Amino acid sequence: MRPCRLALGLPPLFHSAGRNRFRGRPENAGSDRSYSVTMARITLEELNELDDEVPDEEDEPMDGEEQNRLFSHWETVASTHQVSLPQEMAGPIMQMARHNQTREPVPYATLSQHEKCEEIAYEERLYPAGKWACITRGEPKYEQSISMGFMKLIRYICKENSLGRQLGMTVPVINEIHLNKEGTELLQEVITAYYLPEEFQPNPPLPLDPDIQIQERAPLRVISRVFYGTTTEETILREIHLLWELLGSTDNVLRETYLVAAYQNPGVPNRRNEIWFIRRAD
Repeated sequence: MRPCRLALGLPPLFHSAGRNRFRGRPENAGSDRSYSVTMARITLEELNELDDEVPDEEDEPMDGEEQNRLFSHWETVASTHQVSLPQEMAGPIMQMARHNQTREPVPYATLSQHEKCEEIAYEERLYPAGKWACITRGEPKYEQSISMGFMKLIRYICKENSLGRQLGMTVPVINEIHLNKEGTELLQEVITAYYLPEEFQPNPPLPLDPDIQIQERAPLRVISRVFYGTTTEETILREIHLLWELLGSTDNVLRETYLVAAYQNPGVPNRRNEIWFIRRAD
């Protein structure tokens, strides 16, 4: 059996052969570093797993039975988060299904990858400055906050914006969480953030919902670790603890604010997520 090892500072690996660069160099970037960015387009997961295919814009529209079945599926998903799905979400859900588009990934540079037992344990990334649509919720449970926030964001993405058009989906959707001083509980306030597609970065469409704010966020350096399955307070606290065990003691990482990155819709049982630790600004 090969010994377990932790390898530091490995060269960047990319999710696909497609590469690009930041349009501008972050202020804290070194003069010699070349910042390659993941810009490949990720195939959109089926909005639901009841059908083998989701119709695209050229296909026949869903009939009433199909629409009811799709809405019922998402009612069931919402109920697992202890949230009721309002009927007004039917339109945005159908729009997302009809468009059957690819999801544009949020661009980033991989700075290093760290292995344990010859598998990638975590990696360090740099995300450029960019504009995000953000909403803050403070429901009793984490799952309720992210569900209520994302339902509003879906409506903004689909049509409820100053352009009156579908903007297109990006991944991951980010949920910013805060822990108490002891690090044992999540605080109720959760910020859910959707990165505006590249087309709209220079001039983001304004949301019709006053709860949604367009924010320009500074470059973000994170330590990222993948995990799969549902995201609850229990699973998030466990993943935070596991990543701290891998990192050991360090002073340049925030300890009360973390990010949970969601790559797939809540209907996927073993969906991909990431926990992000935030590096302190120099």
